[in-house]
Amino acid sequence: MKVSFAAPALPRSGALVLTVAKGGALDGLAAEADAAASGALSQAMAASRFDGEAKATIEVMAPFGLDAERVLVVGVGEELDARLAEDVGGTVYSALARSGSSSATLVWPQTGSAAAAGLGAALAAYRFDKYRTTLKDKDKPALAELVVAAPDAEEARRSYEQDGARIVEAVAFARDFVSEPGNVLYPESYADGLRELEALGVSVEVFDQAALEDLKMATLLGVAQGSAREARVVVMRWQGGEEPPIALVGKGVTFDTGGISIKPSGGMEEMKWDMGGSAAVAGAMKAIAGRKAAANVVGIVGLVENMPSATAQRPGDVVTSYSGQTVEVINTDAEGRLVLADLLAYVIERYEPHAVVDLATLTGAMVMALAHEYAGMFSNNDALAESLMSAGAAVDEKLWRFPLHDAYDKMLESHIADMKNIGPREAGAISAAQFLKRFVGDTPWAHLDIAGTAWTDKARPTVPKGATGYGVRLLDRLVRDVCES
Repeated sequence: MKVSFAAPALPRSGALVLTVAKGGALDGLAAEADAAASGALSQAMAASRFDGEAKATIEVMAPFGLDAERVLVVGVGEELDARLAEDVGGTVYSALARSGSSSATLVWPQTGSAAAAGLGAALAAYRFDKYRTTLKDKDKPALAELVVAAPDAEEARRSYEQDGARIVEAVAFARDFVSEPGNVLYPESYADGLRELEALGVSVEVFDQAALEDLKMATLLGVAQGSAREARVVVMRWQGGEEPPIALVGKGVTFDTGGISIKPSGGMEEMKWDMGGSAAVAGAMKAIAGRKAAANVVGIVGLVENMPSATAQRPGDVVTSYSGQTVEVINTDAEGRLVLADLLAYVIERYEPHAVVDLATLTGAMVMALAHEYAGMFSNNDALAESLMSAGAAVDEKLWRFPLHDAYDKMLESHIADMKNIGPREAGAISAAQFLKRFVGDTPWAHLDIAGTAWTDKARPTVPKGATGYGVRLLDRLVRDVCES
């Protein structure tokens, strides 16, 4: 959907969208439109007890006296800030997407947040329909253009084009990867898809199976050894500064059966999105490069498929990680931490980053703890943790910090190796983080368990059902705050 900006005016065609603050009073162009329609809008508001509550809507069809095909009235609550503006924009898109109107004009009431409204609408417009061949026309979105009519239209346009449009593209980039089925997206094809970033000036280096064997990334390769699809590791570098980089690390299990410790069949089709952490890193690199960020950023993703077969890793196997530490594999479905272990040790040794953030759909325990509202965060550095919390709050990708402690670390003790890859049933997300902590040394590090936030079955104003792209905006904002301020 195209988003543009113009000076405030009532449209001559398409849909008209008017905003109303808490209390339900029409003013400005909204009052002018109501007068032209002989009070039809205010009458509809009164009849439906509409009082301007944030994101509430009512629709009036083809009111006499106006050129608009329909009028949508949307509440903006008591205090309209940029975060709410995004949700209002997304609400407007969802309300009109299948209405039959191909264009809409959103009359925006204030300066400073019009670009955010456009951003929210564009994020809400995402669809993944490439495999749907029998959709009826009435089920396809008709809304192709949204004009945000605002007092600061030119400033809003510049802001949207410089930042907002880049975010929309980056989030869609990540959502597309997560949405692809496992027979289409596998390590080799995924790595090929990431080469698209080279057009933006990102250096993309792909390590194939032989290279990974030479590097002795045995914990990562152990996960992949049951699959006919060979593993890949992709390093993406954006060199926008000279300081030591920040490193972004993503788990990319393109399909996770659990391996020999196979998962129950119910819901296993969802395991195509077990690469959501890697998609967040890829999307963040697209956003960062797209806006030519003045920062030095390294993104690294480990791409594997976890399958059961005659060659698959067995429970009880011992593998030697890139760091030299040995791991007894108790459960082959605790595979994401094995992938991340080698990536973390490698990126720290090779690039000496000033901070590392990893993202992974790592544990079902995190979903049990936080459901689908927050991602869990673990960190060995308070300053980094606070920066992540602040960035997440700013873009509505919320985080909740969990503890790290030696008592949890003891859960990973092995009788025959340096550690086990999984602890007891309790505190599963914490012991997983403790496992990863063994591979980062003193480098400031944070682990984000996004198991509950990478995919959603319940749409939100700016996030349709399906792949969320969670982490893209969070990481982009972190880089902006920490590396560019």
